[in-house]
Order: sequence, then structure tokens, then C-alpha cells
Amino acid sequence: MKIHGRCNLDCDYCYMYRAADQRWRDEPRTMSGPVIDLTARRIAEHVHIHRLTRIGVVLHGGEPLLAGAAAIERLVRSVREGVGPGVRVDATLQTNGTLLTPGRLDRLAALDIGVGVSLDGGAEAHDRHRRGHDGRGSHAATEAGLRLLTSAPYRALFTGLLCTIDLAADPVATYRELLRHRPPTVDFLLPHGNWSAPPPGRDPARQHDTPYADWLIRIFDRWYGAAERPSGIRLFDDLISLMLGGRGTVEGTGLAPVDYIVVETDGTLTLDDALRAAYPGAGDTGLHLARDPFDAALPLPGLTARRSGAAGLAAECRRCPLVQVCGGGHHVHRYRADGSGFANPSVYCADLQTLIRHIHRRVAGDVARLTRTSRGASAGADAHADTGPGHTGAGSGGADVPSAGAGAGAVGVGVGGLAGGDAASGGTGDRVGGREAGAVGTRTGVA
Repeated sequence: MKIHGRCNLDCDYCYMYRAADQRWRDEPRTMSGPVIDLTARRIAEHVHIHRLTRIGVVLHGGEPLLAGAAAIERLVRSVREGVGPGVRVDATLQTNGTLLTPGRLDRLAALDIGVGVSLDGGAEAHDRHRRGHDGRGSHAATEAGLRLLTSAPYRALFTGLLCTIDLAADPVATYRELLRHRPPTVDFLLPHGNWSAPPPGRDPARQHDTPYADWLIRIFDRWYGAAERPSGIRLFDDLISLMLGGRGTVEGTGLAPVDYIVVETDGTLTLDDALRAAYPGAGDTGLHLARDPFDAALPLPGLTARRSGAAGLAAECRRCPLVQVCGGGHHVHRYRADGSGFANPSVYCADLQTLIRHIHRRVAGDVARLTRTSRGASAGADAHADTGPGHTGAGSGGADVPSAGAGAGAVGVGVGGLAGGDAASGGTGDRVGGREAGAVGTRTGVA
């Protein structure tokens, strides 16, 4: 929910204010009381129609704290009262952190609103892009806000950090700076570019270059190789989960259908703010909550394409053995202004392939070691067991393969099969730990 339509910063990569769609200038600065109440009623209607027991409400902007504590409280209380006590409402707020104060945090705590903060690393990297309208860097103010948020009274509100990747910044130094705040999770975001407006450092004519993968791999190796991981990294967690047969949690990984929509400050519905980076009106639906329920968006082509799995992707993506993991990348990164629209692979395709294959090699290597250890332990146990009639002990052929430890076998099912198989046909998969490399192993081949 875009509770405020302006920002006190002027970040040079912002898809809201610096991208192709400049119509934000004509939109209301803040969500009015009547629009807040209307939105809450429509949310309650949707929840009751679909008998939902849990929903998420994200307050963003612009900078949502500019809306003021009263508007934020009115919105969250109205939504919770509308859906009733049997429905859990996970309310979060994404902020640049510069306006956090003890008073504001007290109000957010009273409303049980989680707080995520955008931080691009140390002062030099952060201030290179995240500046105020006066041209001055915002790092010091963001750091001050984070010190408050991560202090004892408010620590439980902290949901994590967003960091937009800057190839000019050292990745490991950036990661270390983020970890100083002990975030529960970190989101590393690919800048919102596309084929017609490429992101920094990505030349569409040099598709074998993978600068973003190279940047992320340096962080992955440090994160994955740590004896104890100090924080989750959503992109890496998602990719590993998908390799193991799980699901992604954000758009841009996996093939799960998109399950969100944006309410603008005037009550109109749009598909995704990030689509502003493609062309003016890319996220328009023509819907307004005064006349349309949320379900009215479901049959719109722009949404059905992002809810139809591989069928909504370009033919090249559908043929790719990595499609179950990368999901074709984020929708906005596929755009090309040549008439093909979004029916293209991601402008980050080469980066995604390189990153996924690197992560797979690391995870598959660990799974293989776990499987060997499990088989060795099982063989040792069988060697000391009595060999009764009908039992094949270690002395006559070794341990029975299916008796490998359930933990190692379960992991092996997902990752082992990534070494082969065909995304379209289902492939044959590998046998790891005595089991067929099933669901993910057979449908997601990584050469």
C-alpha cells in the first residue's frame, strides 16, 4: 500500500521517480482518510470471500513515514478490525531509515509493524546513489535510524535490509557493512534495468559477461562457507530452496504465481511499481477500489502472465533447464521496446545462469559428501549387526542403499538430480541415497 507518494531522498536508481513513468507528479502526495477506509473495506471483502486466515500488508512509498503516525495507525487498525480477530495481518513498513525516531518506533511497536530498511553498504557506496534533494548523502541519517531500530526496545521490529547492487562497490565490504546491524535477512536487489534501458555495467551485446553474478558469488562463497551464517540472504536462500524442491519467496525466482497488487495513494490498483522502469503505464490496470474489488485484477493479461508459471515465459526460457529455479527472472527485467514487450529472457539471464550453476556446484558437493558419510555410517552399522536369514549384510554386498540416513537422502533427492534431466520432458534424474532424484531433480537440469 502506497501510503505516501513522495520521498525525502532522491536516489539516482529509483524506479519510482527516476524511471520512464513520470506520472507520479500528478498523483496525490498522501493517501487520504477516505481512501484508507475504502482500502481497508476492500481488503476485508477479499479476505472474507476467499476465507483467508493470514495476509500481508506492506506500507511503502515514496517514504511511508512521511504519511505521519496517525495515517499509519488508521490504516493498520482499520485493516485489522475489518478482517476480524481470526485473521492474522502481518504489517510491515519499508523505509529509508532517515526518519526513524523513538517516538515513531514506539507507535510502530504498539501496532506490531515490522520495519525494513534500505541500506547500500558503507558511507561511500550508500551515498554514491542515496542522496537527499540537496545532493547530500543519507548514510549518516540512515545509520542513526538503524542504531535506534536495532537497540533493545525495538530490535524485534527489525525485518531486514534491502541493498541495491552497485558494481562499483566491493561486494565483501558491502556485505560486512550490512552485517554490522545483525539483520535477520538481507535482500540484494538487481537494479531495475531491461534490454532497452540496460542496468549499469550490463551491455546486452556482451551476453557472456556476468558482472552481477561475479559480484554476488563473492558474497555467496563467504556466506555459504561460514561456520555459522549470521543472516539469511533471501536470494541465496530462495535459489537453494528451489533446487531442493521448495518455493521461492519473491518475484524473480521460481515459478510461483505473483500474489500481490499495489494500492496507489488515490485508490487505483497497479500491478507493480517496478514496471514504471519499463514504460509509462506498464503497470496500469484501469481499476479503482471505489468500483472494483481486488479480484477484478485477476483476469488482466499483465497479471495472468505472471501467474501462469512457465507458460507465461518466452519460448527460450521454457526450453531452459534452469527455468524452475530462475523462473525467467523478474518480469520487469525482460522488457524490450521492439514490440516483443516482456516476452524475452531477463536482461540478467547470463548472470542468473552463472550464479545458479555456481550455487548448485557448492550445494551438490556438500550433498554428495553428506550422502557418502551417511552410507559409510550405515555400512559400518550393518557390519556389526547379526546377519539373519534373508538379510544382506556388509559382508555380502554392503549396506542396503535405501537405509542411508533420511536427512542426507532427502537433501540428495533435490540437488543430485540437478546434474542432469530435461526441464520439458522431466528427464530421468540421478539416484542419490538410494532414491530417485525426484520432483526438482528431474525437472531442473543443470549441466
